[in-house]
Amino acid sequence: MTLDSCEHEKSARIVSVDWDALASDEGKRLKALGVDEGAEIAVIHRGIFGTRDPLAIRIGRMTIALRRSHALAIEVEPV
Repeated sequence: MTLDSCEHEKSARIVSVDWDALASDEGKRLKALGVDEGAEIAVIHRGIFGTRDPLAIRIGRMTIALRRSHALAIEVEPV
C-alpha cells in the first residue's frame, strides 16, 4: 500500500520509494530528511480540503509535511 492510504497514527515501514516519480531535488530533500527504505513512519495529520493535502508524517522524533503526490510514490507495510 502507499503512504497516502496508511491509517492515521498507525506505524508503517517504508518498503520502497519510486524515486523516478519525484523531481530529483525533491528526492534528495526527502532522503536528507530520512525518508528511505526501512524507515519507520506514521501519518499524524491529513489536510481537510478535497485533495487531503498536505500530509504530516512522523519519522523518528521529527514531523514533516508531504504532498499527496509524494506520498503516492512511497510504498509502506504495516508494522
